[in-house]
Amino acid sequence: MKTGKIGLFTIAIGLVIVLFLWVKIIFIPSEDEKVQQLGKAVKNTAVANVVPDFAAIKVVSEKKAAFFDFLRPSIRHQNAVIQDERDFLINIRNQIVSAKELTDADEFRLQQISEKYQYTLRSLTLANIDTLLVRVDVIPEEMVLIQAANETGWGTSRFAREGLNFFGQWCFRKGCGLVPQSRTQGLSHEVALFKTVEDSVASYMRNLNSNAAYSLLRSIRADLRAQNKTPRAQDLVYGLINYSERQEAYIDELLEMLRQNQRFLVDNNEKTTAV
Repeated sequence: MKTGKIGLFTIAIGLVIVLFLWVKIIFIPSEDEKVQQLGKAVKNTAVANVVPDFAAIKVVSEKKAAFFDFLRPSIRHQNAVIQDERDFLINIRNQIVSAKELTDADEFRLQQISEKYQYTLRSLTLANIDTLLVRVDVIPEEMVLIQAANETGWGTSRFAREGLNFFGQWCFRKGCGLVPQSRTQGLSHEVALFKTVEDSVASYMRNLNSNAAYSLLRSIRADLRAQNKTPRAQDLVYGLINYSERQEAYIDELLEMLRQNQRFLVDNNEKTTAV
């Protein structure tokens, strides 16, 4: 009798284990399967549902307006983030001038901003803060919109649809992004993948504000600031000379796009307010 109970208990445990394994096999994917599914979702299904089908919009004017309206909120949010960082740095500068001691919180945030913009802040001096301020500054919305339109064919490119990459940014680790179909033999770069539109815009702006290739853009912007002028897209676009191998031809193309699309670069709210 005792042996029988033990036997039944053992059988019951065995059935539970078998049932658990069956559920795991059927309903819970393995780690490899998870990676494959996530990769597929990022490149195809999930991201395709985030980006509107701009190619399906046959009226060109409607497509342009829809594309700009889609990107504009992310651009404005990132510029607001940058402006907040800039205001903080200006406040730090004023504290240095007034010989006020920084709090631990101020020093921590200052270090974070310095690292974000790839600037080594060796000492707390006016000169160093001023140098950092050259990097920490907003990017004209019109320039961002036009460059995104140029780089993605008004949001219809594979990289925009599958990778949320609106600015043709590269990455250099195998598997980090999408492999360009027309990549020159011998090159190993990929086109970076982003989780959100916000991430794509943030990465682009950080690139312009920190990469040595765009020091001219930052210099032009700083000179305009020194003259109490607001940096405009048509001013800063010349600082993108190293963004494309086409260089001058690329700049000319962006300037022409700026000229031709002025009416789409102002959103409906601004138009209404202006009237």
